[in-house]
Parts: sequence; C-alpha cells; structure tokens
Amino acid sequence: MTAGPPVVAPETAEDRVSVASNWRLVWWRFRKHRLALLSAFVLLALYGVVLFPDFVSTQDPEATDARLAFIPVQRLHLFDGARLSPWVPAVAGKRNPTTLRMEWGVDGSRKTPVRFFVTGYSYRLLGIVPAHLHLLGTAAPDGRERLYLLGTDRLGRDQWSRLVHGTRTSMTIGLAAVTFSVVLGVMLGGISGYFGGVADVVIQRLIELLQSLPTIPIWLALSAALPRDWSPQQVFLAITVILSLVGWTTLGREVRGRFLALREEDFVLAAELAGASRRRIIVRHMVPTFLSHIIATSTLAIPAMIISETSLSFLGLGIRPPAISWGVLLQEAQNIQTVALAPWLLVPGLIVILSVLAFNLVGDGLRDAADPYSQ
Repeated sequence: MTAGPPVVAPETAEDRVSVASNWRLVWWRFRKHRLALLSAFVLLALYGVVLFPDFVSTQDPEATDARLAFIPVQRLHLFDGARLSPWVPAVAGKRNPTTLRMEWGVDGSRKTPVRFFVTGYSYRLLGIVPAHLHLLGTAAPDGRERLYLLGTDRLGRDQWSRLVHGTRTSMTIGLAAVTFSVVLGVMLGGISGYFGGVADVVIQRLIELLQSLPTIPIWLALSAALPRDWSPQQVFLAITVILSLVGWTTLGREVRGRFLALREEDFVLAAELAGASRRRIIVRHMVPTFLSHIIATSTLAIPAMIISETSLSFLGLGIRPPAISWGVLLQEAQNIQTVALAPWLLVPGLIVILSVLAFNLVGDGLRDAADPYSQ
C-alpha cells in the first residue's frame, strides 16, 4: 500500500495573525474602522485635486470680468430624463434700472450641455507637460457658454476653479509643515532622549519656552514681519517654516519619552555591542518601533496646520493674493453684504471643515489600529 500525499491543514485566522507583519496588522485593524476608511478616500480625492488642479478646473482661476460678478451656482444634473447626459441650467442676466448693476439668475427653461474631457485654457500638467484637457466643460463650440459650478465672486472669477487651486495650496502647506515638524521632533526628541545630559537639558528648556508662548500672537507677529514685496512662493515657504517651528514641540516630548524607555532595551544594547553607530541605532532600530505612532500623530497634526494657515490668510497675514488658498477665498466672505448677495462664497469654509474632520477621523483610526493592546 502506497502512502497518500500528506494532508495540509487549512490556514486559520490565528496562523495568519501570528506570521503577519506589524503593518499588515495595522491595516487589518484600520479597515474595520468604516468611518476612517471613508475619510481616507475623501483625503485621497482631495490630494488628487492637489496634484491636478488645472485638469479639474473649468476656467482660468485668475481670469476676471466684472460684468460676470456674482453669477449664481449652476447645479450639475447628470441625467436628462432617463438618458445619461450631464447638463446645467443656463444663466440669464438683466441690468437693474436703479443701481445699473448686472443681476444674474438661473434660467431653468434652458439647458447647457456639459461634457467630460473637453479642451480649455492651456496649462502645464505637474508643472512640466503642456496640456489643455479639462475634466468638465460646456459643449458649446464657440465658447460663449461657460460653466459656473460654484458661481463667481465680485470680480467675476470662477469660484470652482479658485477653490480647486486653493485646495492645492492649503493642503500642501499642511502636509509640508507637518513633515518639517516631524523631522524636527524626531531629530531633536531623539537626541534629547538617547544622549541625555546637556543636550537633553537644552532641548527640553527650548520646548518649554516655545510651549509657554501664546501660539496665535507668535504666528501673527512672525507672519506680519514678512516683507510685503515677497513673491507667493516665498510667502508659502515662510508660512510653512513658521508653522513647523512652533508645531514640533509636542512630538519632540513624545519621542524623548520613547527613547528614554527604549535605550535600555536588549536590542539597543545588542546593536551597540555589534558596533553600530548611534545614528544607525536611532534611525534603523529605535524609530521604526513606534513609527506607526508617529504617523498617527502626524495625521492628527495636519488639520491644526491647515486651520492655522487658513486663519492667517483670512486675517491677511498669511498667503496673499494673487496666490490662492482657502483663507484667501474666505476673505471674500468678510463683508456681510457680499455674503447676502453670494452665499456660495462660504463654500471654502465647508471644505475646511470636511478636510479637518476627515484628517481627524483617519488619525483616530490609525491611532487605534497602531495600538498593540487594542482588540
């Protein structure tokens, strides 16, 4: 009698967990958090807009025409009856005989066809490749019909296109500022916790000094000190550095505490006995043990940076026109009369709320997923 092939027991859930890497375990826990997963897709969509703002725009965000001021929102309809044919109601204007100002309204009796992937104003894709393709646009060949998904402002500028470009600026500043903060926090916190001594005393006193200062007045003072003749790129870099210099202290304290606990562990002692340099011990052995915590903390810090930039720009001390950010767009809503005429100018505030909420939910999900004691 010949022996048959050995019977292999099916892999159980316990077996998969026992051999899974830490990152796979974090992903398995994170995807159970439905709200955090949905928020992650929202953030991916926003950063897709950050990468390709001109493609998503329908018009040149800097093009002005005072005759087209305060055009109302054109609601996008995907179906024309039972047929998939996107369209928006046409816009009609008439001059007010008293104020002689052009007043615009939506004419629901006329439809303006909308098409995907249409040609429009020229731009450079990712700042390199010349292109003129846009996601949405009207089907009118003469270009007289325009698409105003979020209306226009007091200068006739398309609010949808400006919101898209403002998303690029505000989301990039938040991500860049947190990146610099993480680098500073991990570097200085690691030095403080691993080396100790004079370095620890100096860095901790610096953290205490920065944390004792009122944050908003410091931001206002540093932003107001920026030269008025600086270019938007220089102001962008300066605002990022200012937010980073003030925002690294909390992470620095947390990293110091982790390093104080880890430097006595056996694997750190083994690396020292093997002749590894201090830099290699910090970067390759100590930091990866709590990298998931750093990522979760950074995700929760990004919305604070976004709100800070928006507040500074709203007060006129951050990003300045002609650059576009959410704070710059909200400057148009400072006038109550303007808001009464064009309530759609408050839409950037809703996008700020949406992005901050999404970041907080993703951060909560990552924090729970990275906790090794969570169930």
